[in-house]
Amino acid sequence: MATMATTRWAGSSGESLRLTGSREGALEAPPVYVNGAFVPAARAGISVFDHGLLYGDGVFEGIRFFEGRIFELEAHVERFFRSAEAIGLEVPLPPAGVRDAILETAARSGLREGYLRPLLTRGSGDLGLDPRKARHPNFLILCAPLDAFGEAAERGVRLVVSRWRRTPRASLDPNIKSLNYLNNILAKVEASGRGADDALLLDLAGNVAEASGENVFAVRGREVRTPPTDVCLRGITRDRVLRYLSGRYRTLEAELPWPEILDSDEIFLTGTGAGILPVVEIEGHRIGSGRPGPLTREVQAWYRELTHRSGTPIPYRIPSGGPEGSGGGGPNGEIRRKRNHRIRS
Repeated sequence: MATMATTRWAGSSGESLRLTGSREGALEAPPVYVNGAFVPAARAGISVFDHGLLYGDGVFEGIRFFEGRIFELEAHVERFFRSAEAIGLEVPLPPAGVRDAILETAARSGLREGYLRPLLTRGSGDLGLDPRKARHPNFLILCAPLDAFGEAAERGVRLVVSRWRRTPRASLDPNIKSLNYLNNILAKVEASGRGADDALLLDLAGNVAEASGENVFAVRGREVRTPPTDVCLRGITRDRVLRYLSGRYRTLEAELPWPEILDSDEIFLTGTGAGILPVVEIEGHRIGSGRPGPLTREVQAWYRELTHRSGTPIPYRIPSGGPEGSGGGGPNGEIRRKRNHRIRS
């Protein structure tokens, strides 16, 4: 009788992701891209002295792919480079190389739908904060299945307002996707402890900034509002939704005061990992009818169709060198030729 194996990955929302299969069925975690090589997930790693681990000193992106196509790949790569530049971190590959590495990682996973996490750490150094002591960044790409909110995406989510305020721009630009997500994690921990699906974070002025990992939209009549990007991440899904709604609705990047937002007809969240999430309750207060509203359902249907018919095709093939091979003349082979980048510890 086959022995059952369970593989777990951590998703962007903090949920536990599980894939269960037979050990005899060769169902394994996809290989991890580590500094130019593909390594079996069980053996992938970096130094415990890496400043990404010690201090959250690094940046990342969260990317989705559907039916063999990576959604908004170019936009994610551009934002990845902007985040790295903002903290003075040099990406060891040019944008085309990062793009190719992401495509190769997705191809080697064998998945038709999933989540990609490219991340860049400051690299291994000493126990001090000085980034000059960490001279060789580590570039990794993870790939896994993702179902961040499961059935909640259909029935709608219930939120609380966190006691933690969103870190102000004067302290840390919210548009830097850094590895330090403690502000968001504390809000998520609070939401879980209170039996909610997620939490809203307010800014220092008491306006809604964002959820723990998603942007917020509020609908009232023909007006749709979302907070300005000086208090929240300029989400790629957020921008696509704004473009979709503009022209038919009055779309505003404007403050969402608490608790006035409770009078909205509809509220929904957007994010790469979450997609489009209806909000049906905040702090026990029913939003609208208490069910996902008509505009939210429309946006969900539009987004589902968009993500499943557009994107950069993944070049699926069987790698020539096994999990740790160069992949021959494909994207990863080209990356390896451009730079022989390895783990330093």
